[in-house]
Parts: sequence; C-alpha cells; structure tokens
Amino acid sequence: MREPGHPHRGDLDRPLTQILGATQAKTMADSMNLHTVGDLLDHVPRRLVQRGELSSFDDLELEAHATLVAEVVSVTTRRMRNRKGSITEVVITDRSQHSEHQVISGTGDDQMTLSFFNAYTAARELSSGVHALFSGKVSLYKGKRTMTNPHYAPLDAEDDIGSLDVMADASSPIPVYPATAKLTSDRIAAAVKAAFSEVTWSTVPDPLPPGVADRHGYPDLPTAYRHLHRPPDERSWYRAKARFRHTEALMLQTALVRRRRAVNLRTARPLPPTPQGILDRFDQQLPFELTPAQRSVGEQLTEDLSREHPMNRLLQGDVGAGKTVVALRAMLQAVDAGAQAALLAPTEVLAAQHHASIQAALGPLAQAGTLGGDPEGTRVVLLTGSMPQSARKRALLEIASGQAGIVVGTHALLSETVQFFELGLVVVDEQHRFGVEQRDRLRDAGELSPHLLVMTATPIPRTVAMTVFGDLDVSVLEGLPGGRRPITTHVVGLFEHPRWEARIFQRAREEIEAGRQVYFVAPKIGEDDAVPQMTLAESVKVLAAAPELRARRDSAKRSAAGTAKSRAGSEAAAQEPGEGMISTRWLEELVEASPALAGVSTAALHGRLEAPEKTATMEGFAAGEIGLLVCTTVVEVGVDVPNATFMVVFDADRFGISQLHQLRGRIGRGEHASTCLLVTRREPGHPSRDRIDAVAATTDGFELAQADLTLRREGDILGDAQSGGRSTLRLLRALDDVKIIESARQEAMEILDVDPTLERHWGLALAIEAYLDEDTEKYLERG
Repeated sequence: MREPGHPHRGDLDRPLTQILGATQAKTMADSMNLHTVGDLLDHVPRRLVQRGELSSFDDLELEAHATLVAEVVSVTTRRMRNRKGSITEVVITDRSQHSEHQVISGTGDDQMTLSFFNAYTAARELSSGVHALFSGKVSLYKGKRTMTNPHYAPLDAEDDIGSLDVMADASSPIPVYPATAKLTSDRIAAAVKAAFSEVTWSTVPDPLPPGVADRHGYPDLPTAYRHLHRPPDERSWYRAKARFRHTEALMLQTALVRRRRAVNLRTARPLPPTPQGILDRFDQQLPFELTPAQRSVGEQLTEDLSREHPMNRLLQGDVGAGKTVVALRAMLQAVDAGAQAALLAPTEVLAAQHHASIQAALGPLAQAGTLGGDPEGTRVVLLTGSMPQSARKRALLEIASGQAGIVVGTHALLSETVQFFELGLVVVDEQHRFGVEQRDRLRDAGELSPHLLVMTATPIPRTVAMTVFGDLDVSVLEGLPGGRRPITTHVVGLFEHPRWEARIFQRAREEIEAGRQVYFVAPKIGEDDAVPQMTLAESVKVLAAAPELRARRDSAKRSAAGTAKSRAGSEAAAQEPGEGMISTRWLEELVEASPALAGVSTAALHGRLEAPEKTATMEGFAAGEIGLLVCTTVVEVGVDVPNATFMVVFDADRFGISQLHQLRGRIGRGEHASTCLLVTRREPGHPSRDRIDAVAATTDGFELAQADLTLRREGDILGDAQSGGRSTLRLLRALDDVKIIESARQEAMEILDVDPTLERHWGLALAIEAYLDEDTEKYLERG
C-alpha cells in the first residue's frame, strides 16, 4: 500500500525541533499541541484581514486571549507614582459606527486603552495612525476593556518588523491564527514560513486522488498549503480551505464506508420472527396501539434481524417517541429465535429503570420458571456493578445457561466474567460510550457477530447522521404515541422578576396537591458548607452588584469549557455566595425553608448516592411515595414516571439545548398536561438565554437539534462530552458542508468499488491512518 522509500507523510512528519529549534518547538507543543511540520501547516488561520481592516471590539470575550487588528489613536508615557518605572498607555480604535470626534477625543465604545509597563520600544514603534496586530488577554479596568502588556506587531508596510516577514507583501491579506498568550498569531505565521521553506513536496503523498481534485477544480497540494497560509487574495484562501474540507470529508467517508462493508462481510445468526411466539403474545397484550412509525421501523428491524449478516442500525426518535417499545419487540424476536438480547444503559439508575419497565410490560412473559410465570416466556435479568455478590452470581448463571433471554445492565455487561449462552442482539442506549476494545469484546461473546441496534433520543440532522453514523443504517421514529399531552415551557427570569421565586414553589405545591409529582433539577450537587445563606432572588442581587467579576468568570468558564481548569474554576466560584451554580444542596435547604412546600415528601437523587439508595429513591418516586424529587441530570435519559407533570430546571442557562430537551422529556409521559419552567438568573440579552429561549419556543426535537448544532457546533452535539469540548472534525462542518459530504460519500464508494484495499490510493490510505487517532476512533466507534 505504501510506496517503498516514502515515510508516512514525507516532510510533513518532520519534528518541529528540526526546523524551529528546541525552545520554540516546545512552545508550539505546549501551547497548541503542534509537534510536526504537518501539525503546523494544518493549523488553519481563523480569518484573514486586509491592511486597513480593523477588528470589532464587540467580538472580544473577557478573560479570553484575543488577537485583533486596530489603529493607534494616541500614545502617552508617564512615570508611575507608587512604583519605579513608567507606564505607556496606547489608545486604539476599531472606528466602529462612531463619529470622528469621538475617536479623536477618546470617547465612545470603539476605543480601548492598552497598558505597557516599562515598554520603551512600544512607545517608540507605536504612534498615531499605525495599524498593528495586538495579542493578549482581554480584561476589565474601571468598567472598560483593556489589555496589559499585549504582544504587538505593526502592520504598516514601512515598519520592518522581522516577525512579520511572512507578511512582506503589502497587498496580501494577513492571516490571523488561533493563538495563545505565549504563542501569538504573528509568531505562528513566522514559524509557518520557516517550516514551509523546508518541505520537499515530492516526499508528501496527496490524500486527494487527482481525479477528485481535477473534477472540483482544486489546486494541487503545495499550492493549497501555500494559499492556506499566504494567499494572494481571499478567494484563493477559500479555495484552499475547500480542498482540505473535501479531503477531510473523503477520509471520513472512506473510513465509514470501508467499515460498513467490512461489517457486512461478517456472519450473524439469522433471527427470523416466530409465529405465535413471545413477540406475538406481547403484541396481543399491549394496552395501546403501535403508531404507524413504530410498526414501520419494527418491520425494518424484523427484516434486518432475519439476515445472515449483522444488523447495524441507528434508531433515532424524539423524546417520548416510543423507542423502548420498538427495541423491546426486536429483543423478543431475538429470544423467539433462540438467542439472547442485551440492553446496555449508561447508569445503574437507568438500567434498573429499564429492567423494571420491561418486566412490567411483559408481566408473566418475563417470569418463566417462577411461580405464576408463563412457562412459554423468558427471563429478564439485571446485571450491574453494585449488585450483591449472591444476586450477581445468580444473574451470571442465568446468562451463561441461557435462562435469561433479555439481559439489562451497565458497562458490567462488558466484563470478561460475563459469558452469554448465545448473544444475538445488542441494544445500546445513546449515552453509553464505549470504545473499540469493549465493542469487540461484545462481538467476540459468541462465534457469530451479534446484531446491533443503537438508540438515540437526540434527533440528528441527516447530514450529521451521514457524517457520524455513516456505517449504520438509520431509522427515524417520527411522531409521539397516542395519549401524550404537549408540554408547556416557560422561561422564568429571576433577574427581571425576583418575586417569581416564591411563585415557583407555590406552583410546585399546587401540582403535588393535585396528585402529581415534581422534578427540581440543579446543574450540580454542592457541599453543605458551600450553600449560600440566601434565596435565589437575593443571589441575583449579589450577581448584579458585581457585574465585572461575573463577566470575567463567565468568560473564563466559556474559554476553558471541558477542561480540568474549568472544573476547578466552577468549584471555586461555588464557594462565593451567589456566584456559583445552584446546587441540589441549596435547593434542598430552600425547599425545607419554603412555607409553600411544608410537609411535602421530598428526596434527593444524584450521582454521589450509593447505588441501593439511588434505586430506592427512584422506586419511591415511581411509586408515588415521593412528591418532589430534587435531582441532577441523573434523570436526563430514560426515567419514566407518567405521574410527574411539573419540572423546574434551575440555572437552565448552564445546560445545552439537547440536554434541556432531554430533561423536559421526563414529564409529559402520561395523560395529564405538563409544564416545564426554565429558571435563569442571567440578565436579558445574555447569550446563554438564546438557548433557553429556543427550548421554550418549540418541542420539536429536530428543530432544536439544528439550533443546537448551529450554536454549539459538532464538538458538543457529536463529541463524547455533551456539555463542551472540541469537535473531532477539523475543517469540515456537518451543517455547512452538505454538498461536500454527499459528494465525498459517493466518491468514497466509487474508490472502494475498484480499490477495496486502497492499494492504488496509498496517499488516501496513509491520511486515513493518520486521521484516525484515538479520539476519532472513538468518534467512529461510538455507536
């Protein structure tokens, strides 16, 4: 596959230490995870600016590192009063929609004052009228944005700044790179220039086949890289980016198509329907009619299960669409055919809930071999990590002997100690992420590959499904089962309506007195000693009294989302009254102190509870013994209590759109009207309120998924972490690049038709090998 004498990616695999030296290479590695020439050249400029084009100050985020292009208005240097040395203050402008008088006089929001301490060079090189690139952390001083000791580089042609040699052509656009405080945009540009001059392009395999590049009119690979970093004009930059987006789409689609074809070559045990079997008897005792969509998808699954090749299907449907019934019918078909079915759930609470609901739905059909059980039925077994040893041994024996036709569990099912008698079907809940080794362990549970059904309650736009789940057939369960009542959703803004806090508790009491049940959801658990001694309305006042502090924290959390630093920041913030997230502990104390909720049976449910306590609490709530459940997102997926009709999500702005939609789906599951309140302490106009306004505006999951993907990109909706993190995709965007994805899908199939092992497309094969790092493998394997 690889031509003799060619390294993996040729000179693109050269370490940056060979080009830039050890010190600068270490900065590249530590700051931006750039280790090789290829890493550096694949670090795409965020945008281009023309000389004279200024950055808008309105786009700057507090406490975040920013690179901007601005014009110098004035420069003044003075001695400092309380310490030795001098301070140089540089006033810059973006000239945004303000009069020339404001620019000159120093008034208006289009100006920033930058502070340089003992910076004699800055005082000399920066003067009125100069355009420069400034990089630094944006902060507030006396209520105004500023930067302290930012890195700068004048952009005017007459300024001979060595670090900007890469921009020597005054007619060329200036690339602005994603950067950090230690690795600024202009330094990256200089490093790119140095690396580019060291590449012998004849050593670099092109992953894009010539026929594909010619068909779309893309430049060759060296030209594409040159135009990516030093474009003669903006159009050349966009054409270069299009080439690399298409290359990424082709790599991803080829990997998915190849994987799908490999799976189709495997052999599975056919599981055809059995007349008058358990499935038919289950259908006869159903207390409701299956919807047309449930019947249609059921027929697809029946056909897939009857084949000699393993089913690999994604079942997507909105919250409450009835996916569990469809999956149960598929599992019963497997049992009828003499095989076992395993249902993997993400948490023990949900596993126990699935186990209980399946047993209740099947009745005597799930109790074969027991007193009162149907001898023609089967057994449904629960297996979790926290089960008592005696119960675990009994479950393992029933699984190994084949007595248990349906096995429900968590990751404990993937343990090597679990031996299935004959595993025929695996149903995976959407939230259960497992990697290649775990998935292969399930496949290796028997001599034949089991059929696979992946369920997701997060509606996925078609192009996203094609991009992420391209190796799976997709079924969409549209509509809701009969009898479901719509959910009314309202945004409760405590910032503008602090008195509504009391009404929230009163409204919950009214629902409980009507015989219904209530969820209070908080974004975190909290500690006893970290609970602010105040009401929620009072905490709003604290927030409002310190807008600068609040803005800095919000920006810092956004810029560090998903990192340990961000988690530490959240915990630190929680120690200060009113500044942290609302916790379950805080809610418990507020509920206890509320006259409106006096005497109401209340319990807490969250991840720190021991498994038996969580199970007992959930069973008590399901049985109606608990009126108010104070919880975290542990109830987000799968919990089914039809009598729960009222949900209050506190600090709803801390959640993503999909997560709020999932949470809301825990109510509205019965015949009674349901209401969801999204409570926020943010002021009107805050960006996070756009998310909760979107959720309140519609219950259409597909519409919300589209909005979610638009607002948060693929990193949140497709990645392992639903609340943040980068996208596995580099340049490709599933919503924006529909035509590229569809074209690449067709091209991948055509290439594999004539060259299934990619021997004649070794450049593409090598690129796929490099592209499929550990993160991307999980991305492809997450089904």
